[in-house]
Order: sequence, then C-alpha cells, then structure tokens
Amino acid sequence: MPDRPAPLMLFRNQTFRSLWISSLASNFGGLVQAVGAAWMMTTLTDSQSMVALVQGSVALPIMIFSLLAGVFADNFDRRRVMLIAQAFMFVVSVGLTIMAFKGLLTPWLLLGFTFLIGCGTALHNPSWQATMGDIVTRQELPTAVSLNSMGFNLMRSVGPAAGGAIVAIAGAATAFAVNALSYIAIILALLRWQAPMRDMSLPREPFGSAFSAGLRYVSMSPKIIHVILRGLWFGLTGVVLLALLPVVVREVLQGTAFVYGVLLGCFGMGAVGGALANARLREKFRNEIIVRGAFLGFALGCFGLALSGNPVVSGAAIGLAGACWVLALSMFNVTVQLSTPRWVVGRALALYQTAVFGGMAAGSWAWGALAEKTGSSMTLLLVSGLLVIGALIGLRLPLPEFHGLNLDPLNRFKEPTLRFDLTYRSGPVVVMVDYEIDQNDVPAFLAAMSQRRRVRIRDGAQQWSLLRDLQHPEQWSESYHVPTWGEYVRHNQRRTQSDAELSDLLRELHRGPGGPTVHRMIEHQTVPLRDNLAVIPERSDEA
Repeated sequence: MPDRPAPLMLFRNQTFRSLWISSLASNFGGLVQAVGAAWMMTTLTDSQSMVALVQGSVALPIMIFSLLAGVFADNFDRRRVMLIAQAFMFVVSVGLTIMAFKGLLTPWLLLGFTFLIGCGTALHNPSWQATMGDIVTRQELPTAVSLNSMGFNLMRSVGPAAGGAIVAIAGAATAFAVNALSYIAIILALLRWQAPMRDMSLPREPFGSAFSAGLRYVSMSPKIIHVILRGLWFGLTGVVLLALLPVVVREVLQGTAFVYGVLLGCFGMGAVGGALANARLREKFRNEIIVRGAFLGFALGCFGLALSGNPVVSGAAIGLAGACWVLALSMFNVTVQLSTPRWVVGRALALYQTAVFGGMAAGSWAWGALAEKTGSSMTLLLVSGLLVIGALIGLRLPLPEFHGLNLDPLNRFKEPTLRFDLTYRSGPVVVMVDYEIDQNDVPAFLAAMSQRRRVRIRDGAQQWSLLRDLQHPEQWSESYHVPTWGEYVRHNQRRTQSDAELSDLLRELHRGPGGPTVHRMIEHQTVPLRDNLAVIPERSDEA
C-alpha cells in the first residue's frame, strides 16, 4: 500500500489550494445564512416542526435533484456546472436578502428561498466532489476529502458563532447579505481554474440512458449499496441534533442566537478534530470500525445534549457529535469515490447524497413533529437509541475496504474495423462470445460467468444469457444486447483494471485454439428480429 500523504502536503497542489481557500469563504457565508434562517424562523413562528424544516428545506432538493446533477457531472464540463450552480445561489441569496430587509418574509417564503439554495447545492455537489479525482491522485483522494471536510468544519467552528453575533447585532437580513457576498470568491476561483479536457470521442450519453446507467451501476455494486444504506441511516438519525438545536437553545438552555451560534461552533471544532484524526484512524482501524465508532459517539453526544441543561456540557456533547459526523460522512464519501470508476463517479456520489440528504430531510420533519409531542430532550434520547442500532447494522452491512481496488480503465479494447456501414447510432447490436470448456472446468466457468453477468449488466449490457450447445456440450456461448454501436463501444471502454482478473480467468478456462471467439451482430430492422443478422466473428481481447 502506498504511503498516505500528510494532510497539509496536499496544499502544494496549487489548484487544490485555490479552490479549497475559496470554498472557505463560501462555506462561511452559507453557515452564517443557516444561522440567520434558523433563528429568523423562531421569530416568525412558534412551531417546532417549522423550525426543524429549515434544515430539511436545504436537504430535500439535494435528495430530489442529486441524480440529475450527477448526470451533469459525468457528461458535461464540471467546472461550468459548478459556475452555473454558484451563480444561481448568488442570485437567490440576493433575493432573500432584499426580502428580509423589506420585512416581507413569511415562514413558507423563507422555506422557499432555502429550498432554492438547496437546489443550487444539489447541482454543485456531485461536480465538486467528482472534481477532486481530477485534481489529486487516487492515493491523495482520502486526504483531499478529509481536508474539504476540515475546511467546511473550520468555518463551522467560527461561522455559526459569527452568524449568531451578526443576527444579534444587525439582524438576519445582514446574515443573508454576507452569504450572498461569499459566493463571489469561489466563482472567481472557478473562472481562473483551467479544468482538464474530457474525452469526448463518443457522443454524449442521452439523459435517459445516463440516468439508467447510473442506477444500474450502483444497483449491481453491492459494496456501494452498503455505503448508501448506512449513509441513509446516519443522515436520518444524525440530523436530529442540528434540526432541534435551535429549539434546545431557546427552550432548554434559555439562550440567544449567539449561544446557538457558539454551540454550532463547538460542533464545527469537533468536526475539525475528527477530520485531522481521520488519516491516523484509517491507519489503525478498518473502515467499518471507524464508522461504528462514529455512530456510537454521535449517539453519546445526543444523549449528553438531551440530559444537560448547562451550555458548557452541551458544547462538549455537541463537539463529540461533530467529530463523529465528519468521520462517518467523509468515510462514506471516500468509499463511494474509491469504489467507483471515473465514468460514473458523479452519479454514484449523487445517489449516495440522495440517500444521506433524503434521510436528513425526512429526519428533520419527523424529529420536529415528534419533539412537538414529546419534547426535544425525549426525542434526542430516542434517536440516540436508533444511532446505536445504526452501529449494529454494520454487523450485517459492513463498510467495504477500498485498498488495492484499481478502477482505472483497462484499455484492452480497440474498436474493430467493420466490413459493414455503421454509425454510433446504429443498432440494436447483439454480441455472442463462444467458449470451449472442459467438463472438469464447468463449475469454475459457471462461477466466473456469474460474476461476468454482473459486470456486463453493470456496464450497460442487456438481455444477458449463457447458452450451451446440446450436441457439443463443451461449447458455451455468452450472449447480450446493447441498444447501439456507440453503446457497445462505451460498454467495453468501461472495463476497469479490477475486471482484468475475471477476463484472464475465462481465457485460461477456454480450451479452443486462440482466445474465445466474439461475434458482433446487428439486428436487421426490415425483417423479424434475429431472422437476418450481419455476422462479424473474430478473436478479441473483449472476451
């Protein structure tokens, strides 16, 4: 295993450093705005569920629109996508500021503005996170994700306290104005960044097939499913602390907006500590052990906040929760990125975010409604128990290790020269791969083919089947369809280095002369399907 880079060494990368610093300003403004919105809602309504929905209104659009944003991240210039998202949030924040200064905000109008800001965040996040893999190496990626978390939480340690002071001194409208100005730094940094050129040798995937490709890849990847389910549970339960903290400060601690900001700052300081400890913990413990500890630590933080009526003790409990928050979410994020090839990483991250933020949105509503009936302290105690259950779920759905997984393109496939006039839109295409398998090797062959089926479907194949010749039982044929010739080429370009072992095993099991024989056929559209096929057999590395 290569040595992990020291966290601060990554700042020698000028592009990473520039974007990281500019994101500090944007995060600071966003956190100031969050304090202003949460506290303004407490002045507009006495409803605890409406206060909790301020957090949910930001998380809900991330749940709804993340997959669409992931398609954009994988198929368009990520830098341009981020610029559009940041410009949109700037315009919305200016509108929110104007409405607040004029005293025109209502509870639902405030939720509408925060929902639109959440829409911009939903568009921005998959491209931002996928971009890290374009800026740093695979070995540096966990460090980059931790540093991004550290940067956000550095601002979380000062932003909420500053936001509370701004709200207390100058009002929530001023907090909204600070947020609007904060977008300028990251917009300028993105304008200066020269993003790497993307390979556009194939036509851009249509939205429909790009959506289905992302869903298909994740659904055929059990390790990613485990991460998504754990992230969903953590988002659903962990959001209780952030959603109910304004109510706890106002009703239990009898505090002001400044106290609320200071306690959020404690959460941020704890998160910074968690980010700095992340690399050392990964050296000593398995991923699953770290995540289980994060669930249990967050449960302890919620338990302490529920029973404490003292701001100092509450700050310590919230600090512990902050450290566990960043440990869990950064581990989930890194695992998704390092378990996914570059062609689909934006969509995989988007689906992960949909789960996490969907859990947050549902939790914000559910825990707010429950707090109105049972009180905020009892709700925190209940959710502490659910977080413990989240740790126990790891016994059944453990977080995978990602070391040694090479998802770089395999690059064995070369587009064949055809004796047939095709374009990338031509199709449907049928592919058959013929194998000759000794009877003694059939169990090993079937086991390998079970894995091959998952890989084929994951990468875009349809109607996969395995056939055996009745008269020549040593002859086996693998068959699958793809909609067009372009999708066939794309399907083979998606093969990764980690898939090579399976391909090599199948070649070893094949007993015929040369390698397995590949037939590429196009279904003729003027007669019933399969009645007239143009056949191009050859030996190929595709098998």
